[in-house]
Amino acid sequence: MHTITRLHPHEFRASVGGLADLFADAVEGGASLGFVAPFGRKEAAAWWRGQEAAVAAGTLLVWASHDGHRVTGVVGLTLSPKPNGRHRGEIVKLMVHRAARGRGLGRALLSTAERAAAEGGVSLLLLDTETGSVADRLYGAAGWTRYGVVPAYAADPGGVLRDCSFYYKQLA
Repeated sequence: MHTITRLHPHEFRASVGGLADLFADAVEGGASLGFVAPFGRKEAAAWWRGQEAAVAAGTLLVWASHDGHRVTGVVGLTLSPKPNGRHRGEIVKLMVHRAARGRGLGRALLSTAERAAAEGGVSLLLLDTETGSVADRLYGAAGWTRYGVVPAYAADPGGVLRDCSFYYKQLA
């Protein structure tokens, strides 16, 4: 059983250290999350601190799971600020600590964000991920529709260009 909670602005700020540890672990483990090595806790914390304004504005919603002393997983949902796009959001930075993988936490985090999006009036979600990755398989299994693959779209943490799969999901 996973306990997943939304991080409101004050909780988000207090969680930056744990989120940074998780982010650094994910990139060290090879997850393609927009950064290349070397990428450590300092860079990860700076990235999370850079998201504080969006969390405070409500344009970025963040949920995290904890095992008591560390953040074991996180997922973000960005909401479109455009008047013609208020029905859509994007899943961002879905991460599970390497020590917590294989227990359904990624799927639970994704479901949490999907449910909150639907409750908030979002009817269309988008995301992208490295083709062939564990995340790629998760999204396909969770009912997301791949609408394209772009070759050599982004570098993995080792600097190797990888294909990227783009997905959408229409919410009821």
